[in-house]
Amino acid sequence: MGDKLRLFIGILGNGASMLLYTAPILTFSRVFKKKSTEEFSCFPYVMTLLNCLIYTWYGLPIVSHLWENLPLVTINGVGIFLESLFIFIYFYYSSPKEKVKVGVIFVPVVVVLFGLTAVISAVVFDEPRHRKSFVGSVGLVASISMYGSPLVVMKKVIETKSVEYMPFYLSFFSFLASSLWLAYGLLSHDLFLASPNMVGTPLGILQLILYCKYKNKETPIITTVMSKWDDEKNKRELELVVDVDHDGHAKEKKFNYAC
Repeated sequence: MGDKLRLFIGILGNGASMLLYTAPILTFSRVFKKKSTEEFSCFPYVMTLLNCLIYTWYGLPIVSHLWENLPLVTINGVGIFLESLFIFIYFYYSSPKEKVKVGVIFVPVVVVLFGLTAVISAVVFDEPRHRKSFVGSVGLVASISMYGSPLVVMKKVIETKSVEYMPFYLSFFSFLASSLWLAYGLLSHDLFLASPNMVGTPLGILQLILYCKYKNKETPIITTVMSKWDDEKNKRELELVVDVDHDGHAKEKKFNYAC
């Protein structure tokens, strides 16, 4: 019964993680249309890629016992592909300054850290339990960094009182996935799987609270500005103010009006 429940939770965790990894598609469709990354940060995608690489390695038979963590391998393998694609798109449309940031973060963090983890675990440690402990410890740090990376965005939300750069679906699926993997780790008696999600779950809840608090904060501003316009004299400018994209975000941020 215990193994069946663990497998069921693992399948649900896979589904939630798939939703989490595909949620940025909405963000990058906006990047495609505007041909700009605007104020979106690449850091969460880099840390998610590192997390996927580490836990794919953790779930392989070279670290885990046979295929006991197959659900971990399958979903993180998909995550590697998707996050690599998102980072490539971000790099392509970002400014020269942002390209440098991506290079500085991506190369040392992902390539060097994962490469060292894989080599050391395969060469240095002979006993499987030591190998698993080492990779699990690195994965623990990577997961906490992944779940903590939205803190930068959360700070921006509090400062601007706007959720424009913190998509709801990303926050919701992050909470859902971390909750399910927390349950999977506890059922597996694997603290390396459960521990990072003890951090991810409350952070996901905090993001949802912030979203609910600030999601409608921009409406009064637009309403106030609209009340000061003369419809005939400033028709073109009025259209710019109220023009929104498919996500409901205002396309024009400058409210130049004449009273």
